[in-house]
Amino acid sequence: MTASRTTYQIPIGPIHPALKEPVNFHFEIDGEKIINVDIHLGHVHRSIEWAGTKRNFIQVLYLAERICGICSYCHPMSLALAVEHAAHIQVPERAEYLRVVHAELERIASHILWAGVAAHEIGFDSVLFLTWQVRESVLDLIEYLTGNRITKGITMIGGVRRDITEEMVPRIHATLKDLKKQVEKLQHVMLDDSTIQMRCRNCGILTKEDALKLCAVGPTTRASGVRKDVRLDQPYFAFGDLDFDYVTPDVLTGEVHGDVYDRIIVRLLEVKQSIDLIEQCLERLPPGDIVAEPKIPTLLASLKKVTGEGIGRMEAPRGEVFHYVRLTAAESLFSWKVRAPTYSNILPWIPMLLGQQIADIPIIAASIDPCMSCTNRVTLVQNNEPRMVDRERLHQLSIEKTRRMCL
Repeated sequence: MTASRTTYQIPIGPIHPALKEPVNFHFEIDGEKIINVDIHLGHVHRSIEWAGTKRNFIQVLYLAERICGICSYCHPMSLALAVEHAAHIQVPERAEYLRVVHAELERIASHILWAGVAAHEIGFDSVLFLTWQVRESVLDLIEYLTGNRITKGITMIGGVRRDITEEMVPRIHATLKDLKKQVEKLQHVMLDDSTIQMRCRNCGILTKEDALKLCAVGPTTRASGVRKDVRLDQPYFAFGDLDFDYVTPDVLTGEVHGDVYDRIIVRLLEVKQSIDLIEQCLERLPPGDIVAEPKIPTLLASLKKVTGEGIGRMEAPRGEVFHYVRLTAAESLFSWKVRAPTYSNILPWIPMLLGQQIADIPIIAASIDPCMSCTNRVTLVQNNEPRMVDRERLHQLSIEKTRRMCL
């Protein structure tokens, strides 16, 4: 007779040294091998969507910046796109190019931060310190252009708040020139090091089929060979006028594995791509206004008359971010819903983790660049058991809860 094997349950998170985000994993292991995984969210739900309906259209932009500290540009800008869609606001051409510049600077800062965190997860802290040094120059440039390093306050419905003058362009070019050298060094350190290759090759594989089936987004899905990018699929801002293509790992290696190593490749190549996109924008930057309506009282007065729905989609550093708004001729949003890219990349964690070793959990978890603060929404539990509700009942519960909170 064959003796039955004993498996064990291991909880990891929501607070754990190996996790940079509050998420709770429940693993079933056989020896060192993961044979089952369950994921529990909901530890940092902050009711931002509800709070946004209590502010006017300008105030809510600053609230949207705080959905995620790393994506503090793409969230308010996606919200602005949604409002512009609902109100049929035509954004000036110059503003569209400036929006690309700020979006790609955020992508660079985010990807470099991720590279450092990923290196830290496998014990390579020298690379972590290197990425911090490189990222500082990017944040300095962002501060030079917007006045802030993280929450930039550059977004405006109908355009942007600040222009890029001719006097600013030389410093941008100088920073990008130095950044190119630093990224080449970072690429050599991360992609040619035998330790990183041994830790990341064939680790946390997400096949192309699973990436499509589970609706993965951003660098996570492109690293599996899926050519999906909102900037190219449904161009917004000035992306439709720029020359670039999807970044997949075979661009560099000629093959696709869909593992952690391929996710490193995609992000590093996208940093180079972002530099090129910024340079294209500066070269083609048209003259003109930077905002459709510069007077905020006039803008607010016009938005108070709008009735309708709108959506805003952007390719955030982690993938597609989606904002939905509903306007009802009032001083604030009637409804505001956000789907962050991490939400779409939660389920792909499961095939990445199954069959892997316990020691690989930190780098696999980090490989999608998770942000739980901008993902968490709400879970309905009754008698300690999750309960499914239909759309009508969920809508009614939402109305009742909102009315109670308004009392």
